[in-house]
Amino acid sequence: MKSGYFEVRMKLLEQRILKDGKVFPGNVLKVNSFLNHQLDVGLLDEMGAEIMRLFEGEKITKILTIETSGIAIACAAARCFGVPVLFAKKEKTKNLSDNNYQTEVASFTHGNVSTVVCSKDFLFENDRVLIIDDFIADGNALIGLIDLCSQAGAEVAGCVGAIEKAFQGGGDKVRAMGFRVEALAKIKSMTDNTVEFCE
Repeated sequence: MKSGYFEVRMKLLEQRILKDGKVFPGNVLKVNSFLNHQLDVGLLDEMGAEIMRLFEGEKITKILTIETSGIAIACAAARCFGVPVLFAKKEKTKNLSDNNYQTEVASFTHGNVSTVVCSKDFLFENDRVLIIDDFIADGNALIGLIDLCSQAGAEVAGCVGAIEKAFQGGGDKVRAMGFRVEALAKIKSMTDNTVEFCE
């Protein structure tokens, strides 16, 4: 049950989705005017503070996300926790060594599969990791990031999606794997330009 300042923070995100979000065919929700293209930094600060509240006391040592849309949210949270952000890359670049963990991640939005890599120089077995992404749809990005942590022997403290499309089942799939999954806004259904949130 939502209460107190948590409810105020989450209502800010929900209201912004209703005001500026756009629903497209194929269960695509565009929030690029404030969350994953143009950024509302004030809203991101509120989201970071709420993520901190949710996982306070969990002894997080690192925040892990996937490029690119999760990075801003992860940075806002990391500033509250006082820990680094590590983002997995969707392609191996020239400035990345061959000493990497890697996994395959299918993208709901882009409709493709990426080989996602993360340097072994930055993810360790003594890390307690919080995974953050902008959307939870089919859960594939979270599962891929969990796999990277598993390869490193790192412990996953939990996962956060700024927006969870609950009707697609990805969050519940990851919860069924035994991981804690939180969403700052949880969508029950989307039809045309109508968005209904879970209670």
